[in-house]
Amino acid sequence: MTPLSPAGVSGSLRARTFHVIFDSDQGWARAFDVGLILAILVSVIAVMLDSVSGFAERHGTWLTWVEWHFTIIFTIEYALRIWCVRPSRAYALSFFGMIDLLAVIPTYLSLLLPGGQYLAVIRVLRVMRVFRVLKLARYVGEAGVLGAALRAARYKIAVFVVGVITVVIVVGSLMYLIEGGESGFTSIPRGVYWAIVTLTTVGYGDIAPDTPIGQTLAAFVMILGYGIIAVPTGIVTAELTHQAYRNPRGGRECPGCAQMEPDRAAAFCRWCGTSLS
Repeated sequence: MTPLSPAGVSGSLRARTFHVIFDSDQGWARAFDVGLILAILVSVIAVMLDSVSGFAERHGTWLTWVEWHFTIIFTIEYALRIWCVRPSRAYALSFFGMIDLLAVIPTYLSLLLPGGQYLAVIRVLRVMRVFRVLKLARYVGEAGVLGAALRAARYKIAVFVVGVITVVIVVGSLMYLIEGGESGFTSIPRGVYWAIVTLTTVGYGDIAPDTPIGQTLAAFVMILGYGIIAVPTGIVTAELTHQAYRNPRGGRECPGCAQMEPDRAAAFCRWCGTSLS
């Protein structure tokens, strides 16, 4: 990840804006982040209330005003981020940069696509900045360990998912042949849907077998479901243990990106370039 820095010289308006927007250590920078998080939460609540028909009928005009008010604020904020950061492309293509952009698009999209404003609930992802504001960056580092474990287990999980898909297709087809349309199994996809609901132990109950053979097959799928649920949990747990063994907590945590720098003698973080001194 390319380290972000002020676009202007030290002490310039761009540099001061950068430190207010991208830093959160003290003063105006911390106040800005706290205010931003509160604004995000209020805007998300407004979008959610707008989907409640009774409330929207009584306060629709007010909710629309609130939504556009916050959209304009977030648009100005995004433009300031692009203006004061260097390289701006690195920020724009980063995770938070993409989320910041997606946070303002839905309201403008609603001008062309009615209902598009409801996609603005994606703004809640921006609240993840609370980890940085409240000095909880260590939890972001732990999330990196979990991500590494999931990446290491992806092939095993892929084989598992393919196996489950094969099972539900076979069981769904058998149930279609055994029960037929009289019991609600009007097609093989309908039978596959029932198999997925049953195998995952969700059990909506909208479709159920009536014949003894179908009920026997259903009982087998239910029991199989309990065993299958434990498989991905075991895979990920094993990989987490492996990651903990490979990366013991002997290094230092970077204050910039929260990644662990294993070399205790390093002056700068190998991931983001932040000074460790």
